[in-house]
Amino acid sequence: MNAQSEREAGSVSGNRPARYSERWWAPVGWWAFVLVMAGSFWIAVAAAIRGPAGHLIGLAVSVLCVIGLLVYSRLRVSVTEGGLDVGTARLPVAAIGSVLPLSAGQAAALRGPAADATARMFLRPYISRGVRVEVTDPQDPTPYWYVASRRPEVLAAALDAARDPRRS
Repeated sequence: MNAQSEREAGSVSGNRPARYSERWWAPVGWWAFVLVMAGSFWIAVAAAIRGPAGHLIGLAVSVLCVIGLLVYSRLRVSVTEGGLDVGTARLPVAAIGSVLPLSAGQAAALRGPAADATARMFLRPYISRGVRVEVTDPQDPTPYWYVASRRPEVLAAALDAARDPRRS
């Protein structure tokens, strides 16, 4: 079974309790920027198109901007007894090799000049640290997953515990 393409229907972790869970919410600055820009657009459209049509267009654009940022922020990282879930991607516990929490400098290098073109990268520009998870499935050509995390040490410990339940 290819670890990169394995998916699990239903909830993120099935019926198993999560050992670790993190959602990549956009920072407050992004929300403020989106709201200011949408509000500015609303005012400009309302001034250009007098009457309710201008306000409806401005409202529609504002709502779409907020929905877009919510969708962008909905990705969840979780670790269960079954493995690592990042959004809809799943890495089974049997395919998890070494796990390395990365400093901001190490993470920047792994996202840039030291990156492997065949690696899976799960990142957001506002999360500067992450975890490198080796993929040991011989049928999967992916050498590792880079998973951004605000708490890489905790994520790495949860992955180690999922690999070896005696550690938890």
